[in-house]
Amino acid sequence: MENGAGGGNRRRGGRWWYAAASALLVALVAVAVSSRSFPGTPSSPGGCGCHAARKYTGMVEDCCCDYETVDSINEEVLHPTLQELVKLPFFRYFKVKLWCDCPFWPDDGMCRLRDCSVCECPDNEFPEPFKKPYSGLSPDSMICQEGKPQAAVDKTLDTKVFKGWVETDNPWTSDDETDNNEMTYVNLQLNPERYTGYTGDSARRIWDSIYKENCPKYPSEELCHEKKALYKLISGLHSSISVHIAYDYLLDESTNLWGQNLPLLYDRVLKYPERVQNLYFTYLFVLRAVTKAADYLEQAEYNTGNPEDDLKTQSLVKQLLYHPKLRSACPKPFDEAKLWQGENGPELKQEIQKQFRNISAIMDCVGCEKCRLWGKLQVLGLGTALKILFSVDGDNNLNQPLQLQRNEVIALFNLLNRLSESVKFVHEKGSSIEEVIKEQSPPTVQKGASKPNLKLDFL
Repeated sequence: MENGAGGGNRRRGGRWWYAAASALLVALVAVAVSSRSFPGTPSSPGGCGCHAARKYTGMVEDCCCDYETVDSINEEVLHPTLQELVKLPFFRYFKVKLWCDCPFWPDDGMCRLRDCSVCECPDNEFPEPFKKPYSGLSPDSMICQEGKPQAAVDKTLDTKVFKGWVETDNPWTSDDETDNNEMTYVNLQLNPERYTGYTGDSARRIWDSIYKENCPKYPSEELCHEKKALYKLISGLHSSISVHIAYDYLLDESTNLWGQNLPLLYDRVLKYPERVQNLYFTYLFVLRAVTKAADYLEQAEYNTGNPEDDLKTQSLVKQLLYHPKLRSACPKPFDEAKLWQGENGPELKQEIQKQFRNISAIMDCVGCEKCRLWGKLQVLGLGTALKILFSVDGDNNLNQPLQLQRNEVIALFNLLNRLSESVKFVHEKGSSIEEVIKEQSPPTVQKGASKPNLKLDFL
């Protein structure tokens, strides 16, 4: 149930007044922010063209790039390329098992909006090659790379790279990607990640379970690098989801008016610097996985049966992977070799791998169909990044040549695009929103009435 202004016993007039005040605040902030010049955007004619002061500068914590470089390469290279890429047929269709029993508690989630539902693809819509069985080598035919300490991270990938799409499970996620039963293809362009009305106890329980049971935020003095990284990845993903909800929000249900809920963006993300920092961390972590697998991804078969689209897909992937500005400005976004050091490395990796699998299993408990779709896609994308950077199976065998499923690559690039969009939106409007929020305070609340509540719990 959505958090709202006033309870069942509150006066009707008080409820109306605070709903109006909340809506007015959204409108005032939107108008005020839109009239300002954002970072990187020229001011109105006659203005000085100055950029707003940056709040986030210097190196992104635990990464190898600074905020200024990330914003620059995202604006000029990654964002425009990814926007084109995810609209092409290969990356548009995602295979997902939408309806699974929650393994942890009875599903009691309710969605208020029809936008919560997912439009599935008919069999004649998605690419014909997607229907054919994989023709690549089976995991059993892969030869282990001997002679490496179990806890060490191999920073290179097999030079033979792509050997065809294969039926292989991801040790970091709970879904059996080799099981096609009850799987359906979804056109992601027809099912955007946006506000769905999925709120209340059911939605809150999802995040509570993720953080408290699988990804607790330990005191800093007790937090090892690996567990800190897991927390930051999940927090960064959470921030990105919140950004997309605020970016595409149902402002007025009676008129079906959609737009940007800037107070919500501030309340859920911008007000907490750590959440913005973790968003950048997650973006660089996933970008590192993509660049590390560059040779594999360049040689992959992006076949949908449409030669023109497939050639464009291959060209854009190569353009993204080997863009000179990306390779010179941020050649290694994240250094994975710093993790899993010491004699407890293998055991720690198994522990965190199990925690991430639990997080992926929780996606089956999301009570909103569209939220479940994007939750599963982005968790699989993050699991694919973990697989690329720390490719070791659940039995802690030695590193093996990288092999990915087609669906993993689709999830990986769509996740990178989601993070890129979030970074761009936060960079462009963050400072200006914060200034306006400080200037525009809500009207004084009358005694005995509830304050307008912009805080939502969602996935």
